[in-house]
Amino acid sequence: MDPIFVAVIIFFLAIIFSMLGLGGSLVYVPLFYWLGIDMLVAIPTALLLNGITSSSAAITYYRKKMIDLHMAAPFVLASTVGAPIGAYFTKFVSVGTLLWILSVVLVLAGARMLLSGNKDTEANNESVGGKKRFIIGICLGFVIGVFAGLLGLGGGVFIVPVLIALGYETKRASATSAFIVLFSSFSGFFGHLGTGHLDLTLMAYTALAAFIGGQVGSHLMHSKMKSKTIKQMFGVVLWIMAVKIVSGLM
Repeated sequence: MDPIFVAVIIFFLAIIFSMLGLGGSLVYVPLFYWLGIDMLVAIPTALLLNGITSSSAAITYYRKKMIDLHMAAPFVLASTVGAPIGAYFTKFVSVGTLLWILSVVLVLAGARMLLSGNKDTEANNESVGGKKRFIIGICLGFVIGVFAGLLGLGGGVFIVPVLIALGYETKRASATSAFIVLFSSFSGFFGHLGTGHLDLTLMAYTALAAFIGGQVGSHLMHSKMKSKTIKQMFGVVLWIMAVKIVSGLM
């Protein structure tokens, strides 16, 4: 497969996913598979691109002061620990069962995004106190990190709905998610390095495309996108992901 052709696709996907606080790995993995790339190569490559897309977007969001570092810190700490554990257990765990569970979670999370209405306020997240915030971040961060390493995910599909449920404004939730996801993604990627399943040429082209796409998408989200639109896009993306996963299991 021509790496330049793949890079062009990654560029446009990175624009979309960076606006939503996602890295896109849940789409990158099946995309690579459909393009004839071995799954053992697809998963670490997807994690790398997930991290780069999120890093690129997080740079913009940090400069715009859109990231809640107090919530992000425990997420990052726990997910960085959980991701290598998930990567290790890829040899032993039934991924099929986990994918079915993941599909249900995606459908429910997507429904929440689409049916949550127009109310979108920043005030509610003040109710998430320091101790409660730390405990939530540690617990969810670890689980998300394990999934990141096990399935080639970055975790944004879980983080954004959780933060919105906690009262975060949609843009702030997406920005904070991008910051968290970059750590869990790179941690999961490093967990796969020892396997030797790497295509350096593919990684080089697609990494550059992901970084540029992340910059474009994050600037569009900050200056052009409405929170309601982001929620609707996110909900639709989650449902599409669920359908893709289920279709692959049937």
